[in-house]
Amino acid sequence: MALDPTTISHEVRTKDWTIHYNEVGSGHPVVLLHGGGPGATGWSNYSPNIEALSRHFRVIAPDMPGWGDSSEADFATLDSTEVASQLLDALGIEKAAFVGNSMGGHTSIRMAAERPERVSHLITMGAPIKLGTILFGAGGGPTEGLKVMYEAYSDPSPAGMKRLVEVMVYDIPRFATPDLVQQRSTGALKRPEHLRNVIAAGMKAPVSIWIPPFDVAKITAPALLIHGRDDRVVSFESTLFMAANISNSRAVLFNRCGHWAQLEHADEFNRLVTDFVLNN
Repeated sequence: MALDPTTISHEVRTKDWTIHYNEVGSGHPVVLLHGGGPGATGWSNYSPNIEALSRHFRVIAPDMPGWGDSSEADFATLDSTEVASQLLDALGIEKAAFVGNSMGGHTSIRMAAERPERVSHLITMGAPIKLGTILFGAGGGPTEGLKVMYEAYSDPSPAGMKRLVEVMVYDIPRFATPDLVQQRSTGALKRPEHLRNVIAAGMKAPVSIWIPPFDVAKITAPALLIHGRDDRVVSFESTLFMAANISNSRAVLFNRCGHWAQLEHADEFNRLVTDFVLNN
């Protein structure tokens, strides 16, 4: 029987934010961090994964400040690693496995590099990193998918979200469904202040505000680096670079897969993550 997100919905007050999150399961904590698109939440990014992973782990899927039902954020100053650390503190968790898609992957990488005492395992999917002067991949500058994502912040209508969802996946007929499009549009329109704040931050300081420099070679946690070969948002070269520089890492490249590997290859993703966390 499929999980009902309302039955696993919680809210916690940390030092600086009110964070909404979904939690289910027991065992080693696994934190699922969502990406940065409009309408993104812990549930919307991981609904095919939460139940499967909760059979083995304590699964926590938060909405980061500025998204979903969590409190508002000033994106010009927001430190996502501080958010993650405060969430762990509020939930009484010393160390967790961090699983992050896109922006959430970048936060997970920073946690592993800068706050290694809080990270037992690092798992990323389509995570952006800064390769010298190149921000998101081999082409330099914003990718096709990133441009569509920012356009969707200004046009969160179903039509705008349809363009967003279609650029995020490889198999458009199967995964860019009307239900998912409507879910993302409804989620984005629910909190218009979130949209306005992202647009304002983007105009004052482009997306590099989310990509501060860090040294991935510092990461000592075991790392599982997943990427879609057909990702149009973040080039898979970023994952190859990380695999070459994180000593205890392995990379998995999915063909016929876009930016949402956890959605398009959900069953295999769930098996990979379960095995990785249980055996490393």
